[in-house]
Amino acid sequence: MKQEYYHYQQQQQQQQPLPPQHGHPPPPPHHFQQQQQLQHQQLPPPPPLQQQASNASMPTLPSMRQSSLQSPVSPQTPSGSSSRSSASVVNLPVGDQLLDHSHLKPGNQASLLSYSQTINMYRENAKKTNSPEVQCDFAIFMVEAAKPLTNPEDEQARWEYLGEAEKLLKQLSSRGHAESQYYLGNLYASGLLSRKGKNEFNQAFPLFVQATKKHHADAAYRAAKCYEDGLGCSKDKSKAVQFYRKAATQSHPAAMYRLGIAELNGELGISKNARDGVKWLKRASEGATSEYPHAVHELALLHEKGIDNVVFVDLEYAVSLYAQAAELGYAPSAFRLGECYEYGKLKCAQDPALSIHYYTIAAQQGHREACFALTAWYLVGSPGILPQSDEQAYVWARRAAEQELPKAEYAVGYFTEVGIGTVKNAQEAMVWYKKAAEHGDKRAIQRLQGKVQGNKSNKKKNGGEECTIM
Repeated sequence: MKQEYYHYQQQQQQQQPLPPQHGHPPPPPHHFQQQQQLQHQQLPPPPPLQQQASNASMPTLPSMRQSSLQSPVSPQTPSGSSSRSSASVVNLPVGDQLLDHSHLKPGNQASLLSYSQTINMYRENAKKTNSPEVQCDFAIFMVEAAKPLTNPEDEQARWEYLGEAEKLLKQLSSRGHAESQYYLGNLYASGLLSRKGKNEFNQAFPLFVQATKKHHADAAYRAAKCYEDGLGCSKDKSKAVQFYRKAATQSHPAAMYRLGIAELNGELGISKNARDGVKWLKRASEGATSEYPHAVHELALLHEKGIDNVVFVDLEYAVSLYAQAAELGYAPSAFRLGECYEYGKLKCAQDPALSIHYYTIAAQQGHREACFALTAWYLVGSPGILPQSDEQAYVWARRAAEQELPKAEYAVGYFTEVGIGTVKNAQEAMVWYKKAAEHGDKRAIQRLQGKVQGNKSNKKKNGGEECTIM
């Protein structure tokens, strides 16, 4: 029965169409969103691969920056430029993003001092200097110190830290310090300064515009997003394009990507121009980072299908672009490579180890299709590469189902009813069948109507069998 289910999975995945040529690949969720998505994933991680591919090199996951205590020193960057990494907000509301300033958190070296002593030391250093960069870093330090204080007994200290940071950032912003304007705008947009968690775009938007006047590329991009989505201002496509171009002229990869997509599809009031769109995407891909890998993925999609007289079909190049984006940690690219190496698509040789490797990269970031692909691999295993495990098959199906993937919801219902990788529970199985049916899964609808019979399979026109699972 499990073997039939795996064959069904293969048939379903093989019938899936290629990604749309000019679609908007969603950006990777920010670390705040990832934490929210993973809070409910209390299931155990998959066991490590037993063997890596023998004839192909696999890119490694990008390493996370280690937190350490650093004195807040003035960034060595030109005046007006951004000294910190940009938030990943290509197609997300501005309020969902905050930059990673973990390097300003107290680290191991701070253990020699009490937390309050460390903060007082930074506070005194900030008071003794007239450097806006040092004072801005202290304000950011206070925000980072406040973030972990989520317990009720820490609430007073949390709001004292945030209040002190807000006051200092306002002073610096009034003096025209672009980075302070930008960071304060981020705080308002994220809702971190609101006791109700409200995204205060009305206060964030003017700060982004002010910082843009000092040639702050990230602020220009944020202002463009506000104009495009009507966040803190009225929607204005022409203004959005204006600010996207300001950011793009400073080589902001997300702004260049957005302009490229707009040119390709004729969005934001821009006339459709594939050639110019591809130029923007190429420029964006040259500056791609783990925060902004989207242009690389989009170029790969274009080289799968091609555009007459603009982009030629080159499957090998498309695969190399997917690999480049996957190395940057982009889940959709990693999932696409997982498919290629599982089924031999895009002229890739079938390679179970590479397929599992790339699926795992995507699944660990919450890509629901990749999670479900691992379910199929664990159901049958791969000799010398991946041990067969009903428990892990259930784990990954459950993770995909919790992201409302209909076929995964149905699978979890089936696993729970039959007892594959989990304890039998007919009542819980019906809950999952109902969820799958609500999301349009035909088999779940039939199951609830009592039309699915055990061990039944239908002959396909090509002579194969289409497993109905039940």
